[in-house]
Amino acid sequence: MATSIPGLHAKDIIPEAATLVARARAMIPTLKARAAAAEAARKVPDETIKEFQEAGFFDILKPKRWGGFELEPQVFYEVQMAIAEGCMSSAWVLGVVGVHPLQLGLFPLQAQEDVWSKDPTTLVSSSYQPVGKVEKAEGGYYLSGQWGFSSGCAHCEWVFLGALIFPEAGGPPEYRTFLVPRSDYQILDTWHTFGLKATGSHDVKVERAFVPEHRTHKAMDGFLCRNPGQAVNTGDLFKLPWAAVFTRAVSTASIGAAQDALNSFLEIAKSRVSTNTGMATKADPFALSAAATTAAELEGMRVTLMKVFDDMMALVRQGKDVPADQRVFYKYQASRVSRRCSELVDELLLLSGARGIFNDNAIVRQWLDLKAGRAHIANNSNLAGLTLGGSFLGAPVMDTFL
Repeated sequence: MATSIPGLHAKDIIPEAATLVARARAMIPTLKARAAAAEAARKVPDETIKEFQEAGFFDILKPKRWGGFELEPQVFYEVQMAIAEGCMSSAWVLGVVGVHPLQLGLFPLQAQEDVWSKDPTTLVSSSYQPVGKVEKAEGGYYLSGQWGFSSGCAHCEWVFLGALIFPEAGGPPEYRTFLVPRSDYQILDTWHTFGLKATGSHDVKVERAFVPEHRTHKAMDGFLCRNPGQAVNTGDLFKLPWAAVFTRAVSTASIGAAQDALNSFLEIAKSRVSTNTGMATKADPFALSAAATTAAELEGMRVTLMKVFDDMMALVRQGKDVPADQRVFYKYQASRVSRRCSELVDELLLLSGARGIFNDNAIVRQWLDLKAGRAHIANNSNLAGLTLGGSFLGAPVMDTFL
């Protein structure tokens, strides 16, 4: 067991938000240049992950005691949106893997030491599908199963896996996240998709691996914002509802990708003239209206995202919990982002003319990636809408991933 020394890995200088965002924006041309090769490899390039590490992007939500910055989630999302303007797959991996240091900070200290004591730059992937089989054992559990969609897993040495623990005496099961080292799982090459190709979201297989108690995180602790890790990570960041931060990590890349699609559309529109009608796109009222609508709605999504976390941070700074009814509303707002971004880019692609269907069209990659991003359960606004709509009419809120 590593010796726990407060501030052992703490950085002397924490960069300002503007500096981190500027670093992300400076990477956009390079990410665009790497995108085709990344898709062919079905993996974000190692050099991109290294550059994210060097830029401090994986430290934004990490506890200070482990070399992190403990900045507000708004900073993380600003960086993620900028990265998505270069490559949505890269931004997706950054979002999912980069949010995990926050959850690991909610685990018991021993789990944090297990992962970060030798190398605080170690990364963790995840799959929260509750598909694992759990057997109780002395001091912990045996975990088995196969989980899908573990984005960025090739770059990570640990994984968070979801599973249900069924009480021996009956009653409802308890959902937990299990923390498993690379030595205890296999990565299965299963990621063959039409979009988000470079995320490398392969399957992870575990065959009866022992997971000690301290490497588990109860979903109810996350919901109540009463997590064991808060005993050592006392900053306001760790008082936020964990699920609210995670759901935005899988929707926010869509905003940046849609912005890039708009930028590409406007560049095309400057010179495109229809070979059928002879009309210049810059004189097409439908094209101009679609561009205006997209720009306005994307800005609205950004403003909403920032306000949600401004409001939540204000509450936790006052020592208050974020009410469940607000969280239900926030979750629905988050779930709508990917769907709406996809719809906006549908229209831009259509208005690019017949040439828009060719793979070399600058909008096609973003269009496909946005379609793929909608498949994540956190981006399913139909499910989130049932919970929110039902709550308006007095139905109890059963969802605890809020």
